[in-house]
Amino acid sequence: MSKVLDKVRKWLGEHVVLVDTISVAPFLSLAVGSYLGAIAADPSNTSLLRVAFAVALLLPLVLRRTLPMTVFTVIAVVAAMQMVSPVGLIVADLALLVALYTVAARGDPVRAVAALVMVEAGFLVALLRSEYVGWDDWDTFALYTCLILLFWVVGLYVKARRRHFAGLEERTRWLERERDARARVAVAEERERIAREMHDVVAHNLSVMVVQAEGATYAIDQDPARAKNALGTIAATGRSALAEVREILGVLREGGDEEEYAPRPGLEQVEQVVERVREAGLPVEFTVDGPRRGLSAGVELAAYRVVQEALTNTLRHAGPEVGRVLVRVRYGEDALELSVRDDGRGGGSVAEVEPEVEPEAGSEAGSGAVDGDGGGHGLIGMRERVSVYGGSVRAGPRADGGFEVVASLPLRSDTG
Repeated sequence: MSKVLDKVRKWLGEHVVLVDTISVAPFLSLAVGSYLGAIAADPSNTSLLRVAFAVALLLPLVLRRTLPMTVFTVIAVVAAMQMVSPVGLIVADLALLVALYTVAARGDPVRAVAALVMVEAGFLVALLRSEYVGWDDWDTFALYTCLILLFWVVGLYVKARRRHFAGLEERTRWLERERDARARVAVAEERERIAREMHDVVAHNLSVMVVQAEGATYAIDQDPARAKNALGTIAATGRSALAEVREILGVLREGGDEEEYAPRPGLEQVEQVVERVREAGLPVEFTVDGPRRGLSAGVELAAYRVVQEALTNTLRHAGPEVGRVLVRVRYGEDALELSVRDDGRGGGSVAEVEPEVEPEAGSEAGSGAVDGDGGGHGLIGMRERVSVYGGSVRAGPRADGGFEVVASLPLRSDTG
């Protein structure tokens, strides 16, 4: 029903001259018909002049919404001519009030006030032209003044109401544009999150699988048991990666619910990552300091990904001289601190996470020196993840050799 009304309003707004013509036609026909009937009954009366004034007053109204001030001026001139003629007030004089209403509803305030003053002044002049002005005449003047003000005020009200609705429509359009823009931003953020998750999952698990596969290739002849163990690790790592990818992509399915899949990894799963890296041949020591605290899923995931990315880079770039890798998770009073340190000497340039510390390109670095794709996106991903929760990340070479990644996530009351 509302769509039909909207179409009707739109059509009426696009054909204002036709609508006004249809509105004026009955009144014009009635006035002319009544006066012609009076002429037929008595040809000597002034009905023929009244017909002329009625047509001159009503006919311009077909353009009242197209040319409001021009129509008002024409009708006011006709009314002034009628005032000096022997024709008294006729029903068609209401056209002057309709024109006044149109100017108030569609013209600017100055023209609206000017039109009101013209109508009032003309009516006052017509009153003073009589030879004797009594109390009855002034009562009539007050009555007609109230009628004139009524049409004028109604015009102003319609104008204000039309502007109000126009403002509401514009606000609605603005809110729709803002909603669409927010939807586009949300889609972009979700795509970025999924890409970051996919990068972390694929980079880590494939690194472990590649290292294990290479080890199995060398050991398959000399140590079949060790090669078999490596192949088992590859299978377990592949299944883990597949499960994580299914979890990440599951939310993209139509009607899918993220809760239908395995929960997001957190600090409880860090030990599993450490174990897989150990099986890949990297000596890792894992310690947890301080009492464990319940954290939000977002903080848990960010911490998990930082450790995972740091160990992945260590596995790829720390070199064969790694004596040990220290992974430490510390629950402080105000912050969760994460550190991954190695004593290797990997080749490649250092990609600092913190912008204020930028090591020179080509310096020796450990695990976190270069991301899996060689572009440092993993370290950038760490910074983005941690910065969302107000934390910080520092990655760079250690003074006594090796490389370290240190992250800090503030523990607020709403996450603990």
